[in-house]
Amino acid sequence: MPTFAALDFETADYGADSACAIGLVKVSDRKILSKEHHLIKPPRRDFVFTYIHGITWEHVHKKPTFKKLWPAIEEYLSDVDFIAAHNARFDKNVLSACAASAGITLPDYRFVCTVKLARKTWDIYPTKLPDVCHVLDIELDHHNALSDAEACARIVMAALKRDVEV
Repeated sequence: MPTFAALDFETADYGADSACAIGLVKVSDRKILSKEHHLIKPPRRDFVFTYIHGITWEHVHKKPTFKKLWPAIEEYLSDVDFIAAHNARFDKNVLSACAASAGITLPDYRFVCTVKLARKTWDIYPTKLPDVCHVLDIELDHHNALSDAEACARIVMAALKRDVEV
């Protein structure tokens, strides 16, 4: 059984480098081992997406930047076989943009997209995270980074129970 991490970013603005929150969930042997949630101080004060996730500059202005938080994230991801995310292209892009902005060279992480996994495994459409969670009876507080990451972890765990290759 693979060891993997599920992650979800929330962003402050239209810049991919504007992560303001990250949720991380580590899974091994189909069991959740740990969960982490971090608020992140983005590079700009402007918050365009507060109406989606509720995070404001006041919540994050004293939190660590991505660069300062990176050693902890890197350690968390150090032993995983892959990273799962819903619409993985978005989260991979945010991770890459934040790392580039901070002058960090990322390891070559393999990403598994739970949108694609839900379509392949259960033929779920539409495939937004709340839709998939509804079909699979997974609890979700959508746009809370930790809740979204845990939902992704549970989607992968459900697919692994069906012996789906991820």
